[in-house]
Amino acid sequence: MGKRLAKWLLRLSGWRLHPDIPEAVQHCVIIAAPHTSNWDIYYARLGFYIMGVPMKFTIKKEWMRFPLNLLIGPLGGLPIDRSPRGVQGERPSYTQLMAELLQEYDRIAMMVTPEGTRSKRTKWKTGFYYAALQANAPICLGYLNYAKKEAGVGGPVYPTGDREADMKKIMDFYRDIPGRFPEQFALDERFA
Repeated sequence: MGKRLAKWLLRLSGWRLHPDIPEAVQHCVIIAAPHTSNWDIYYARLGFYIMGVPMKFTIKKEWMRFPLNLLIGPLGGLPIDRSPRGVQGERPSYTQLMAELLQEYDRIAMMVTPEGTRSKRTKWKTGFYYAALQANAPICLGYLNYAKKEAGVGGPVYPTGDREADMKKIMDFYRDIPGRFPEQFALDERFA
């Protein structure tokens, strides 16, 4: 898909992009929040494509078989193989595999949805934080503000190892950003 078509599709739906994009977005973990609708991936994918963000996301290797690989691959899917490896046959953690991917690619914005679901969750998954810390990568804050019909990227937040302080910064950023269904979005109560 060409950028002209992507811009046209975004404009046609009434959306616009926030012009300030942090340079760190070329190699980072990028949060996609609030995640309350299946439409989120459509607007996020269009926005990241137009902004030149090298967006990727992880998916179980089983989903990357023909014919799904023809759709998921071009959208940015990277297969994750969690089968046992090594001499003792230990199964690598998802966080470890994400950190390895971040270290493998020079240009990558590893998109995660820490809510893990479109339903309301008061505790986010924090593996993205540890993957960024392990890979020495910043965390950028992708967002879709449905009230303003604006997509953008904030941050970066550089993980310091003080998870509570770093997560508070992330929660502060997302505090006033409404998803498509605001009642289905919650900040992580441990850090809000």
